[in-house]
Amino acid sequence: MSVLLLTHPACRAHDPGPGHPESPARLGAIGDQLIATGLELILQHVEAPEATREQLLRVHTPTYLDALDAASPVAGYAALDADTTLSPGSLEAARHAAGAVVAAVDRVIAGPVRRAFCAVRPPGHHAEPGRAMGFCLYNNIAIGAAHALAAHGLARVAIVDFDVHHGNGTEAAFGNEPRVLLCSTFEHPLYPYSGADTRSEHIVNVPLPAGTDGVAYRDAFASRVLPALEDFAPEVVFVSAGFDAHRDDPLAHLALIEADYDWITRRLVEVAERHAGGRLVSALDGGYALPALARSVAAHVKALLEYAPVSPDRA
Repeated sequence: MSVLLLTHPACRAHDPGPGHPESPARLGAIGDQLIATGLELILQHVEAPEATREQLLRVHTPTYLDALDAASPVAGYAALDADTTLSPGSLEAARHAAGAVVAAVDRVIAGPVRRAFCAVRPPGHHAEPGRAMGFCLYNNIAIGAAHALAAHGLARVAIVDFDVHHGNGTEAAFGNEPRVLLCSTFEHPLYPYSGADTRSEHIVNVPLPAGTDGVAYRDAFASRVLPALEDFAPEVVFVSAGFDAHRDDPLAHLALIEADYDWITRRLVEVAERHAGGRLVSALDGGYALPALARSVAAHVKALLEYAPVSPDRA
């Protein structure tokens, strides 16, 4: 089974400032690990295009897009909030990050390759329709999901967000869109301090206490997320692949390891195989301990490549 790898050199040009955890080194660490494990040679490489304004407008407001353009600095930095900063290369990087997910949608729907991983930055899932926050400028996964609905006429798409932080921006984008099932697991309470009180038939939020390990996480995922996905029967599975629930991550307090990301990925591919013709699009969100991030992404990608159904007693 082949898997697409979508990225672009411009994604390393976004510079949020010295000492910022969401650094260009994240993509460097991932790339080095994919080479070291031999995975890089197996993947089908695609250079990510820039998202168009029309594609961005499916999620973000015109006022917000114009404000970002106006704030983009010629040199130095422009702070959008305490966590989110623009540098001269930021918006080009963000357009390629969103464009990667859009292009992945087009390719997995056209086939023959049915799975894709977008190694991109800046991340996206905190970006709301009218606001940047939490390191995020454009909501990459939301833009891809909106493209699947608008350009391909799909009736049901699912987004599974396993980043350690609640995907508030994705929820804001699709809170009133029943064609989108959003399932988000996250540490609570933790930034952005939202999601635990959401009540919706098509949003499944699973807040988890600090210290949750892989065993408890898998139990919660199996009891809450997987049944919702089975009932919804999505036509494409999207993944907000944040790896900051890893036990080594400095920004949170969950305790997942690489084997847990392998398990999660295989479960999601099983759903995609049963209901979506195998179509699955994953995009990088969080993950800030570079060695753990690199190993976790490799586990995720390897599971996308090597997936084979397992019997229930091995799950």
